[in-house]
Amino acid sequence: MGGPSSNYADFVVDFENAQPSEEESDLHSKMSTVLDKCNVILDRLFHYSGCEEYIRKAITTPGPETEEAAWNAVLPAVDQLQEFFDYAMELETWFPRLLVALCKDSSTKHGLQNQQALAKQLASVFDFVLRFDDAKMTNPAIQNDFSYYRRTLNRMKISKKEMNIKIRDELANRMSLFFAYPTPMMKVIGDTTTKFLSSDSTVPRENVTFSLATMANVCQHMVANHKFQSDNTNMFCLRAMTGSIILFDHVDVQGAFAKKSPINIKGAITTLKTYPTSPTDGLLNALRFTTVHLNDPQTPNAIKQLLTS
Repeated sequence: MGGPSSNYADFVVDFENAQPSEEESDLHSKMSTVLDKCNVILDRLFHYSGCEEYIRKAITTPGPETEEAAWNAVLPAVDQLQEFFDYAMELETWFPRLLVALCKDSSTKHGLQNQQALAKQLASVFDFVLRFDDAKMTNPAIQNDFSYYRRTLNRMKISKKEMNIKIRDELANRMSLFFAYPTPMMKVIGDTTTKFLSSDSTVPRENVTFSLATMANVCQHMVANHKFQSDNTNMFCLRAMTGSIILFDHVDVQGAFAKKSPINIKGAITTLKTYPTSPTDGLLNALRFTTVHLNDPQTPNAIKQLLTS
């Protein structure tokens, strides 16, 4: 049920020590420039406290003083939100290039096995995306701050003569759509991959789905068989596994949960539910709520019960 993993999980990706080969080096260097920003973005998100008190006062006791204070508090907060949005757009640009490098050959298993530094970068994208989305979902200040900014924008454009307004209508609309989604980074990755598969005939869809299934199964196998001692590395593997499953489920016609799925979905869910040293509730919820095929009639009841219980 969920397909055997033996065809896909017979090698290890050395996430702790992988170094780029000469063939990988150019793209790896460019992707590193993008991925080096992940920790900065996450740190700012984790410490995003919001402008709730200022906004509350502006709403409950409206007047020039409270409204000015709220606006002055929201402006730098919205600048941070733009930084998050801009980074999502960077990933939108670079993620397809990573897929091309890893999935261009018909033997896509070897794309991951022989390009382990790029495989680690693919895993790093999933690691970041799931950490970002989990933190965003638990911080309502992000949505509240941006909603207040948009409601106040037109009035401030008149009173401030647009002097200190950097985020105007078109960008504000795009950012609003981004932050309105519960898991915005995964949506960007999913939409980008779907668009890429529709427009780039050089990489067949089955190559991409095969690589995602392989990544999911390899990561599950490494954690289940204790290939790494570090809890941080194991959690990195579990996020990479979960992200691969979610993206596979979005781009494969049958999805990740079907009986003939190449992903060892039962093993993946079981590994998440039994992982002993760190909480995996966020990853299980990501599988429950951000996949698209879980509730399909073709999904075996045993898989539904395993994941939802």
